[in-house]
Amino acid sequence: MKIGVISDTHDDIENTEKAINIFNLMKVDHVFHAGDYVYPGIISLFKKLDKETQFYGVRGNNDGELLGITRQFAEIENALFLNEFGKLLISSKKIGIYHGTNSELSESLVESQLFDILILGHTHVKRIEKMGKTLVLNPGALNRNFFSKKTADDPCVIIYDEKRKMAEFININSTNTEYDYAK
Repeated sequence: MKIGVISDTHDDIENTEKAINIFNLMKVDHVFHAGDYVYPGIISLFKKLDKETQFYGVRGNNDGELLGITRQFAEIENALFLNEFGKLLISSKKIGIYHGTNSELSESLVESQLFDILILGHTHVKRIEKMGKTLVLNPGALNRNFFSKKTADDPCVIIYDEKRKMAEFININSTNTEYDYAK
């Protein structure tokens, strides 16, 4: 199992398309979006994911158009909208996904140790951290407007490869188009 994690796209079409290209290049089996699409129409970009890739998403605190989000997900083959919180069993891994609007709830989910993988967003702070048995993944914000030109930080997605038991940030602006384990 190989999964891609994305969050806080905040209407950034160009960066979202770059992320989708990375997911396709790296042949991920599942893509999880931890919310804050903002305009529901950006979800339609995920139709460009490989047809075999499953797409899951939750609602963020800036996603006011619930009906629009639901409709956009319904138009994508292999997509599932999980509303505010989702829990799935994939390849014997218990996966939770929550935008993270309530930080106390987010940390309670981590501390509960109910999940093998917990996917969060909201904070715009990148996080790959093993807490007990739970691997916590937050790719930070994807929208380019959340990054200062003075920092070396760039928008990223996370790729988790179960076979390699490895999660890593992938900079969407990298000029390197040949990722090591995309092969």
